[in-house]
Parts: sequence; structure tokens; C-alpha cells
Amino acid sequence: MDILTVLGVIIGFGAILGGNFMEGGHLEALVNGPAALIVFGGTIGAALLQSPAKVYIGSIKLLRWVLFPPNLKLQKSLDKIIEWSEISRREGLLGLEALVEEEQEPFAKKGLELLVDGAEPEVIRDILMLELEALEAQQLQSAKVYDAMGGYAPTIGIIGAVMGLIHVMQNLSDPSKLGSGIATAFVATIYGVGLANLLFIPVAAKLKSQIQAYSQAREMMIEGIAAIAEGENPRNVEIKLQGYL
Repeated sequence: MDILTVLGVIIGFGAILGGNFMEGGHLEALVNGPAALIVFGGTIGAALLQSPAKVYIGSIKLLRWVLFPPNLKLQKSLDKIIEWSEISRREGLLGLEALVEEEQEPFAKKGLELLVDGAEPEVIRDILMLELEALEAQQLQSAKVYDAMGGYAPTIGIIGAVMGLIHVMQNLSDPSKLGSGIATAFVATIYGVGLANLLFIPVAAKLKSQIQAYSQAREMMIEGIAAIAEGENPRNVEIKLQGYL
């Protein structure tokens, strides 16, 4: 679990609520059903409208990376590549054939298959980079859904504020209804701005950083496999790939 995500949410929202309490405010004043419905519903609706189904579903699946980022195990991957390089140097590329079925990671398995098939280093690099770039583009599209929600939420909060003020203006003759309208107006703005800056935009930024790290781990695998295909010395392969660590 990414402890910084948990701490960030606790500290961010805790500071807002704590400041409200220190100023004499109460938690009940920040709880408003109509405002929540306007901001949450409007933001989700706008995100659904702008996103293809595949991208939106991908954004939901990707959300787990905020709390549970992929375990990249770079050192383990590097050790595996060095082992492949040593086997290739001793037994030739066909010596890796037995490892293809044992490999669990699909991307690495595909690289091994290309090696065993005798593909040229540049061909291996091109094929694997194309797959990596396509996956990275898809993941970044999904992460941008949260960026978009961070843009929509404050604006929809303002819509909620205006709707609350309209309600106030329609009930000027009835003072008992003024309070709820004003509350909805201000709380909707707080919800919109708060969600955007404390949740949606930070989530998008964290997902982008996780995607970048994931892509770099795969780039290391690509460079390692290409180096094996070029017949580089295992020690040189190790030195080259240590930069990724």
C-alpha cells in the first residue's frame, strides 16, 4: 500500500475540517445532500460524456494503482535479464527456449520468444516498443479522466452555488427557506473546489507517475533483451541496465 496516498488524503481533508472546527464551525454545516448530488453527479456525468467506454472502464481499473502501485521489482528483473544473457552466451539463443514456457510475465515472454526465433535486435526493439507505447497511451488516457474531473468539479460547484442562490431569491418572502439555499450555494462550491484539488487532480498526477515508472521498467526489459540479441557481454548488459535502478 502507498502510505503517502493515505497520509495525503488524511492530512488534506483533515486540515480543511480542522480549520473549520477552529473557526467555530461544525461538521454538520459541511454536509449537504443537494450540493453533493449536484457536484458528484454532475462531475461523473461530464466524465462519462467525454470518455469512450473503454477509457472510462480503464480509469476505474487503474484507480487501484493510487493505493496499490504495481510491484515493479526492478532488481529481480535485472537479475533475470543477466541470467538470460549468461545462458545465451554459453548455449546460444536456443538455450533460452526452455525458459519461454516458464516465464509468467507476458511482456517478457514475448521478448524471449522473439529472441529464440532469431529476430534482429532492432526488430525486437521495434515490436516491443510499439506494444509498450500503445499500452502507455491507453493508460494515460485513463489517467486523464481524473484530470478532466478535476476541471469539471469546480465549475459544477459554481453551478450548484448559482442554483442555491436562485432558490434563495425565489424564497425571499419566506425567511425559513433562505438558510438551506445559501448553505447549498456555498457548500457546493466547497465540494467542487475541494474534490478537484484534494482528490481528482492529485490522483491523476499520481497515476501518471506510476504509469511512467511502469513504462520505464518495461523499457529496461526491452533494452536488456535487445542487448542479448546483439550478443553483448553479460557484464556490459548489467552495467547498461543499472541506470534504470
